[in-house]
Amino acid sequence: MRFKKQKRHRKIVKFYTACFGFREPFKVLCDGTFVHHLLVNHITPVDSALSNILGATVKIFTTRCVLAELKSLGESYSESLEAARNLITARCDHEKRKSAVACIQEIVGEDNHEHFFVSTQDADLRKKLHEIPGVPLIFGLRNALLLEPPSAFQHHFAKSKEEERLHMSELEYKMLRMKKKPLSVTKEATEFSDVNENEGDQNLGTLVVTKTNAGRKRMVPKDNVQFKRKKAKGPNPLSCKKKKNYAHSNHVSKKENHDGSETTSSRSRKRKRMRSRIGKKLEGTNE
Repeated sequence: MRFKKQKRHRKIVKFYTACFGFREPFKVLCDGTFVHHLLVNHITPVDSALSNILGATVKIFTTRCVLAELKSLGESYSESLEAARNLITARCDHEKRKSAVACIQEIVGEDNHEHFFVSTQDADLRKKLHEIPGVPLIFGLRNALLLEPPSAFQHHFAKSKEEERLHMSELEYKMLRMKKKPLSVTKEATEFSDVNENEGDQNLGTLVVTKTNAGRKRMVPKDNVQFKRKKAKGPNPLSCKKKKNYAHSNHVSKKENHDGSETTSSRSRKRKRMRSRIGKKLEGTNE
């Protein structure tokens, strides 16, 4: 049961957002009877209870006239007055104090341009607001809050507005007529240029025929695409291996060998065998 109620509320909210442009956070305008009903049935906190119904964050409003009416009712509504004072006060332009019903009707106006959800327990006020397009209504039933489905008048108004969007207005028709005039002028200019081009092509054709007859050369139309044959190209020089210069390498190796022989001979000449003194003495004695 609870799931069906949430689904129904979601459908109603979607209707008002799609057809009348309601956006989050939703604004809820409360009167004194609704605030008193919340306190009596212990429906707190109010913002979370309303956000559960609408499925989005809410801003709760009231008016100065509603506060004045609750104040005039006496001590029995003192708690309701204190709770209403904590809400945001919506601006009402009338100077003199009015009844809460008249004040809410004036704020809503003819089309509810402020996009208020009106929450009230007054049945007569709800009947009056049913005749104004784009006014969703919230009311309490014991300890539950309900969102009233849109009336037949609101459905009919939304359907007529949708049909108006599909059809063109008088201003749009005028704009189209203004755009068609320069288009017709440009069409005539293009047709005239096409005729001139055709005449020029015919003259060129006759000139070509006369030239072919005089020169006795056959003209072949170049309709077919002619492809150029690819010639054989050499290898990529970057991918090829560089040639080795063998003569230069031989010369360098010979030079190195020659230098090496010189160093060995020079080293052999420099080396001298040193005889010890003891050896020399032994040779002297033998003699």
